[in-house]
Amino acid sequence: MKFPNFKDLILFEDNDFIVINKPPFLASLDERGGSGETNVLRLAKQYSDDAQVCHRLDKETSGALIIAKNPEGYRHASMQFERRKVNKTYHAVVDGHVIFDQLTVDLPILNDGNKNVTIDRAEGKRAETIFDSLKYYKHYTLVECKPITGRMHQIRIHLATQRAAIVGDDMYKGKPVFLSSIKRGYKLTKGEEEQPIMKRFALHARHLVFKGLDDKDIVIDAPYPKDFATLIKLLDKFDA
Repeated sequence: MKFPNFKDLILFEDNDFIVINKPPFLASLDERGGSGETNVLRLAKQYSDDAQVCHRLDKETSGALIIAKNPEGYRHASMQFERRKVNKTYHAVVDGHVIFDQLTVDLPILNDGNKNVTIDRAEGKRAETIFDSLKYYKHYTLVECKPITGRMHQIRIHLATQRAAIVGDDMYKGKPVFLSSIKRGYKLTKGEEEQPIMKRFALHARHLVFKGLDDKDIVIDAPYPKDFATLIKLLDKFDA
């Protein structure tokens, strides 16, 4: 898969930090077992020698990702993540018409390793997310997700517990969106197999606030990538 030039991903840069708009299908770090494929860390190190990725986004998730350019920056960002001082906002498109008004989901998550997580009240680590519905469609809802903690798959599994799986997230029973399901009279040509509007789950890290080394807020807005923007545009047109 061809990725854009690293420079073109940059939303913000100063002496200590780079924030990029991570494209989907690009891993944040080396995968376990080191497949040697391109990832954010490798691209960042080609751009800035001491670059370190300060947190992770799932491979399919797009959006704002902080990279430190030096050890001081990395420590500074890591402390903020540890103390839950980084303000993160994600957007997700979910199945169904769901009304969330400052809904807090506080369900512990157990990481079984091997990219599997489960809700486990006995063994799991505390995980908390706040959800708000932003826009209602006939069959879907655009949801704002604010993770307070930073567990693996946290937003995805917390939404699934509310019967609001992210579209396209087959791990949590989210179904992909097909144009034929929202556009009346949509016909495929004979023998054509319909592709989903988005070939991944619809989750994007939209907004991020953290402090630079000068203690001033760095405020980031990450525009939707093309596939997410197309999904929203088609829902606006055919499912409103």
